[in-house]
Amino acid sequence: MRPALVALCVTLSTPVLAQDQAEVITDVVQNHVMPRYAALDEAAAKLDAAAQSDCHPESDDLRAAFNEAFDTWIGVSHLRFGPSETDDRAYALAFWPDPRGDTPSALRSLIAAEDPVVVSQKGYAEVSIAARGFYPLEFLLYDEEFATLAPESYRCALVQAIARDIAANAAAIYADWTGDYATLLQSPGENAAYRSAADVIQEFYDALGAGLEFTSDSRLARPMGSFDDPKPARAEARRSGRSLRHVQLSLAALSDLSARLAPSGSVAQDLEAAFEQAERLAAGLGDPIFAGVATPEGRFRVEALKTSVDRISALVNEELGPALGVAAGFNAADGD
Repeated sequence: MRPALVALCVTLSTPVLAQDQAEVITDVVQNHVMPRYAALDEAAAKLDAAAQSDCHPESDDLRAAFNEAFDTWIGVSHLRFGPSETDDRAYALAFWPDPRGDTPSALRSLIAAEDPVVVSQKGYAEVSIAARGFYPLEFLLYDEEFATLAPESYRCALVQAIARDIAANAAAIYADWTGDYATLLQSPGENAAYRSAADVIQEFYDALGAGLEFTSDSRLARPMGSFDDPKPARAEARRSGRSLRHVQLSLAALSDLSARLAPSGSVAQDLEAAFEQAERLAAGLGDPIFAGVATPEGRFRVEALKTSVDRISALVNEELGPALGVAAGFNAADGD
């Protein structure tokens, strides 16, 4: 075998070296994780302030704050480990999919009883997780049934309680990251939560794979249903017209994480090209709530997008994993 070819094979198959792993971890923590959680904390605080100022479901300021905060959550929603999993904070921010309709049911129960739990931040943190976070707030702001349920004063208090709860969870997550979790990830050791840099790389690798899987299986496959039985009403955040936007925001966040994890060379190039293809397909879809899955042509276009996301997952498993010296591991969303 020619020397140049041998060198190429070694380059393609050799896992990232330990010293490089430390650099990758620092980059991911400082430039991917921390800015995104800081943005979530800030946007959630603005959402809380907007809700306390004007709780009307058609308030432009409230809806703008809701959408900004929801955007920032989608940008970190793949990082389902550490502070976001403490006290089920991630689920408290985003309980979805909800196949049994627990969220509207929980909201109806609270409103019917005019449950006084809404007056206490600590108390509201104990209610059903289906009544906490962005998805129940979306019902209250965008669903016609909930926007008109009486009494109005209680609906207002409920909007304010949910916004306050979102802000509290976002602040708690960011506080834990800035407190010691970021340092913990960057300082693995024999007696630490992460025993080696490879363990931390594995965590980020799993987050990337889980994020792609969630976008494919939940954000795209659920509304697609089957050819004979499409399910557009299952689309994520369709009431606020955000279904496609969530796919695009997730792809952008996962592309950034992928680029920071992938060693330079063919692996990085292949992943970059695959993400660009998926993002082009999403941008050209022109179907914000996936209503088109009810038609053969519309379904084909969403299916093409899903196929492109699955192609990224395959590259992550077949190329990125070996390059990093890791393999697919536990998914925090398993068993949802």
